[in-house]
Amino acid sequence: MNTTDTHSDEMLAIAKRFFGAVSAGDIDAVRAMYAPDAKIWHNNDGQTQTVDQNLVVLGWIAANVKNFRYEDVRCEATAMGFVEQHVTCGVGLKGNEFRIPACIVCTVVDGKVTRVDEYLDSAHVAAIAG
Repeated sequence: MNTTDTHSDEMLAIAKRFFGAVSAGDIDAVRAMYAPDAKIWHNNDGQTQTVDQNLVVLGWIAANVKNFRYEDVRCEATAMGFVEQHVTCGVGLKGNEFRIPACIVCTVVDGKVTRVDEYLDSAHVAAIAG
């Protein structure tokens, strides 16, 4: 195995742990995967969140969205981290099922996620609240 294969395997393993923790609602595990000064940006509002701000949102999802999961997952390692495309699925506050196509670009340094750029269609996001 060459170093490129090792890097790719490491990035894919980090992606699997990261999104596994998010989908399980394991906020402590997500926090442990972030670098302390990580930035999380969303295309739908153009805002950049801190780790603590992002964890509040993920905590709300864990507490309020039933059957939260990722489907149709495609993940590729990059030189700086990984890119994952998936469909975010669950049951919203009013019992409505939702499917939100998303593309997440993550930068990883020393095994920690330092930046997340999340691209999704804002028209789908309203379905979470119903």
